[in-house]
Amino acid sequence: MSENEKTLGGVVGKVAGKVKEVAGEAVADEDLAREGRLQQAQGEADRDAAERDAEARQREEEAKLEAEKVETRAEREQLEAEVEAQREAEAAESERARAEERAEAEAREAQSRADGERRTEEQAAERRERSGERQAETERELADKLETEAKRAEARAAALEKE
Repeated sequence: MSENEKTLGGVVGKVAGKVKEVAGEAVADEDLAREGRLQQAQGEADRDAAERDAEARQREEEAKLEAEKVETRAEREQLEAEVEAQREAEAAESERARAEERAEAEAREAQSRADGERRTEEQAAERRERSGERQAETERELADKLETEAKRAEARAAALEKE
């Protein structure tokens, strides 16, 4: 293509090419007609390239959007997993706290029962001790009484012997 055969692209180039082709055919200038056809072809090629470029940009935008969707979905799933893990940790902590409270309550109950049993045994021991003390007192009194009677009996026996 010569310097004179350079073409304009796009719609303007296509229209200009058609004008040149028609004018070249009208005046029987084959070079001008050929230049017009070339300019039309260039315009179509430019239009096709622009369409392909637009389609490529559209596909690229769609791919970016899909990638963002995938990334967003992955982030959502990650966040959901973190939230679930947090819930499980809180549930485990709550269960641990409840188990600890139950253990403490059971320990307090066992201590209370043990304290009650100890008090009951202490009271029984005190009663036995008081009963033993009363019995010992009664036995001392009886022993004193028997000793006094034995002394009287000895004194009467001594008095009878003297007689």
